[in-house]
Amino acid sequence: MFLHGLLTAALATTPMHATVVPERLPPIPAEQMTDVQRQVADELTNGPRGGVKGPFVPLLRSPELLSPLQRTGEYLRFRSSVPPKLNELAILVTSRSWAQDFEWETHAPLAAKAGVQPAVIDAIRDGRRPERLARDEAAVYAFVTELLATRSVSDETYDAALAVLGERGIVDLTAVTGYYALVSMVLNVARTPPPSASGGTRGPPAPR
Repeated sequence: MFLHGLLTAALATTPMHATVVPERLPPIPAEQMTDVQRQVADELTNGPRGGVKGPFVPLLRSPELLSPLQRTGEYLRFRSSVPPKLNELAILVTSRSWAQDFEWETHAPLAAKAGVQPAVIDAIRDGRRPERLARDEAAVYAFVTELLATRSVSDETYDAALAVLGERGIVDLTAVTGYYALVSMVLNVARTPPPSASGGTRGPPAPR
């Protein structure tokens, strides 16, 4: 409870919807892309993401980083050993901890579709511990919140997640938390606006 209180206190003072500020790293016009950037952009466009959107817009400045990173994200998003509902729960907790609107707007609907209850989503958005969590959800929620708050997890928290996910799941859950923390940092530094701020002119956010 103490550990959760640390994260809750931080979330309570961190707004989800900050004042709109100028985007630092906007989309690169196609005619200004380097050959490597164009190759990576084509890779994204022809894959399950369908285009250069969200965090991939600023990340395209470093195409050699973006290419392997997006493949890691593709695994964590589409093929992780963590069940989709629990995976999306972890993504929501992580994006909320970074007050990341783009990730939240993208993944809150995906979490609901995967089976996360609206009350749980609302509680995470508000920086509260959800009141009713299934055993597997509680284990994942505790693992991610503790990892984000303390940079580690206790034996009790680890064992609860291990019982639900197994060793591969522990690794994948840790990785998805780290990946979405990185993505959130990139978006926050770049000041990439959420889909609602652009009026949908950039199309629907690509699943990441």
